[in-house]
Amino acid sequence: MTGGAVFGLGPQVRIVAGLVAAVPDSRLAGRTPCPGYTVAGLLGHLAGLAAAFRDAARKDLGATTDTAPGAAAPVLSARWREELPGVLGELAVAWQDPAAWTGMTRAGGVDLPGAVAAVVAAGELVVHGWDLARATGQEYAPDPAALRVSYAFLLEAAQDAGRGGGVFAAVVPVPDDAPLLERAVGLSGRDPAWRPPPSP
Repeated sequence: MTGGAVFGLGPQVRIVAGLVAAVPDSRLAGRTPCPGYTVAGLLGHLAGLAAAFRDAARKDLGATTDTAPGAAAPVLSARWREELPGVLGELAVAWQDPAAWTGMTRAGGVDLPGAVAAVVAAGELVVHGWDLARATGQEYAPDPAALRVSYAFLLEAAQDAGRGGGVFAAVVPVPDDAPLLERAVGLSGRDPAWRPPPSP
């Protein structure tokens, strides 16, 4: 699994936080490209993963880092508009510590090197940022550094002969000359052309 060089998660975190702030209450029950998640469920998942990767950076291992993705349906706090930006900010700060990138840590119940955990966190933020933007009709341009490392990680995961279900859905074919974001989205098992169904 790709470890990559040290990079900042702050720019991508700020982009995702901006998307979160612009989500209207009227969209919370709407569908998303993330299989099985409404917008509310996706926001709950973002809160959970932000806490998990914050604590992974801090090497504060416990309930947040030991829970496998999908082990339980995400629950969106009634105070999500205050709490979610807060935990996203804590995630960005935690990965500013050089110690976060060294040694081993845990996320999603999996032990992995700190540098790899950062790459996985970037991938989650890039792909779920796209999910949220597409589901709520927002423009989206991820942080270029986070997008590059996310694409490399997703490509490596897709090429893994042992890949079968699990965290990733089957790859959606995307032309080689498509924008990098579309290629990353396809590697994550999403159709870059996805749009929410029209309102009744």
